[in-house]
Amino acid sequence: MTRSCILTRCVVPRARQTLCFLWHHRAASSAVVAAAAAAETRAMTPAAGDLPAATPSPILPRSFHWLYQHCPAFPISGSKVRVIVDPREFYQELLDKAGAARERISISSLYLGTGKLEEKLVSVVGQRVAAVDGLKVHWLLDHTRGSRGHHSSRSMLRPLLAQYPHSCSVSLYHTPHLRGLLRRLIPQRWNETIGLQHMKLYVFDDSLLISGANLSNDYFTNRQDRYMAFEDCPALAAFYHNLIATVSRFCPQLATDDSTSMPAGTSVHPYLGDLEEYCGTMREAVLRLWRAECDRNPERLRHMESTGDTSASSSSSSLDTLVFPTLQMGPFGITNDGYVTKRFLSSAEEGSHIHLASGYFNLTEEYMKCVLGQSRASYSILMAHPEANGFLGARGFAGAIPAAYTQLAKLFFRRVTSGSQEHRISLHEYRRKGWTFHAKGLWYARPGHTWPALTMVGSPNFGWRSVQRDLETQVVVVTQNTALREALHREHSRLYDCGTEVTDGTFSSPGRYVPLWVRCVMPIIKAFF
Repeated sequence: MTRSCILTRCVVPRARQTLCFLWHHRAASSAVVAAAAAAETRAMTPAAGDLPAATPSPILPRSFHWLYQHCPAFPISGSKVRVIVDPREFYQELLDKAGAARERISISSLYLGTGKLEEKLVSVVGQRVAAVDGLKVHWLLDHTRGSRGHHSSRSMLRPLLAQYPHSCSVSLYHTPHLRGLLRRLIPQRWNETIGLQHMKLYVFDDSLLISGANLSNDYFTNRQDRYMAFEDCPALAAFYHNLIATVSRFCPQLATDDSTSMPAGTSVHPYLGDLEEYCGTMREAVLRLWRAECDRNPERLRHMESTGDTSASSSSSSLDTLVFPTLQMGPFGITNDGYVTKRFLSSAEEGSHIHLASGYFNLTEEYMKCVLGQSRASYSILMAHPEANGFLGARGFAGAIPAAYTQLAKLFFRRVTSGSQEHRISLHEYRRKGWTFHAKGLWYARPGHTWPALTMVGSPNFGWRSVQRDLETQVVVVTQNTALREALHREHSRLYDCGTEVTDGTFSSPGRYVPLWVRCVMPIIKAFF
């Protein structure tokens, strides 16, 4: 009997078989990602002769100049960046942008909810398509999450497809590792553990809204996340529009009768065709787009240098901010975001301070080694209190997920204290009555400064799922813009004001007991969080 089956004797019987499958799949997928990571780093890094000929911008600290070699660089004015702090403002931004779009709406999210607020969003999109000739609308959602239940993302969007077949399209990403016997045996909800489309990108013409938030009622009302709007940034918006389009070429397309089929001209299939051929074909298409954007770095930096203005001015013409997109697609061996995150954590300057947030705190072992053993920065880490965990009160096995995250936090805190790192690393739990916590990303303040000069915002949670299983992207924003830096400071201060610092007594307080069976299955399930 395998280790997974022995451990799961104490788990509800209906979950045993699924956990056995997950254990074996965890080992297999981890090996694939590890084998591809080194090759991917070489593939996404320009050769020495391709590096920027222009002098790197003074906006970027010298210790982070390596970002130019690994990511596309988009110089913009910080006055075009807006930090949104409230989910209701996020929802209104979506409505306003959709209602004013002229050429394109490209949406990438995990799923679209089925409530009244979501219906209004779809209605606004439909009204705009009817009013503007030539407006193209595309949705990229996850196949498993978007198909859950009788009334789903698919049923929400089929009327839009029927009414505007030449203007609207829907792609449903299906992880290539959910196939064969695994696909037939794993039930709904559980099948989402294998891999998801997790990128949260909302492109309207030449503007981009990037977030960790999905498109459903909670994320529009009382589920705290992060949101950053980039107004009139055509190159950045075009890049993410093209990324959504590239991924969609390899995804089943939704039809009005609820059937799906691969796009015309695509000969590979995510779960019916050859796994290696599918992954290799999509990987090469994404890398081709990535390399093309990186090749434009020298030109963009020369233009930035020629303007001669990278001051902290609030002028809309001041190129005082750099945006570096990152990309993580573990199933396809694309691990750029993981590399960037590890190198950033490791190379942060001594005396600097990093505020790091994750709604689902489950750092990979490599990230933990960076924070605990390699980094010289100090850290304030914000995570969800069990009462702010989105799975609190869920039925069945999912109801134990808050306890599982408590166990993960407890183990990490134990490593902090056993290494006498309390002076450098503090943990905080977000708790706000009636709210759940889904924010993710980090803020970086240089030595001697309080306001951040750098932030990372997007979909990754810094956990195992983000690195190995899901499609993820975020942006590294580096700025000298005074107003933007102040806005970033207010953003993280607002979040941490709802946090309580973790102490030795936190995990022994009433209601924080972690059941034995949860502790037993953690070696199996933590790679799926």
